[in-house]
Amino acid sequence: YLRKANSQAFRHAARPAAARPSALRFLTPFQARFLSDATRQAIDQAVKSSPVVLFMKGTPETPQCGFSRATIQILGVQGVDPGKFTAFNVLEDEELRQGIKEYSEWPTIPQLYVNKEFIGGCDIVLSMHQDGTLAKLLEEKGVLAPMEET
Repeated sequence: YLRKANSQAFRHAARPAAARPSALRFLTPFQARFLSDATRQAIDQAVKSSPVVLFMKGTPETPQCGFSRATIQILGVQGVDPGKFTAFNVLEDEELRQGIKEYSEWPTIPQLYVNKEFIGGCDIVLSMHQDGTLAKLLEEKGVLAPMEET
């Protein structure tokens, strides 16, 4: 129901990668991969590509992990407009898979962005769905599909 993952566009934007240290607040030196400028710029573009952006394992049609599947299901139940949604399959690009963790300073995937703002992973999205704050946020940001008239 939601558009296919768009990792080819990401891969094109992420080429050539000249590694350079970035400001890493939560990673230890042993965990740090040092996000390249090219990868950071490509992720910036990906985050700006749609009002709702999900970095996930697999595609919306064929999620490759339970957390990605759950997040897609929650977005569907919430009524996110497919025209305002883009997903990026991190399994198709190792730079993206590792880089998004440093970019967001969040260690797990999936990761949800709404209007360029990092919301969180599956656990946060689920909690917000259950307490009603996700519905309120999505409505305020204007990313829900129009209601069908009956």
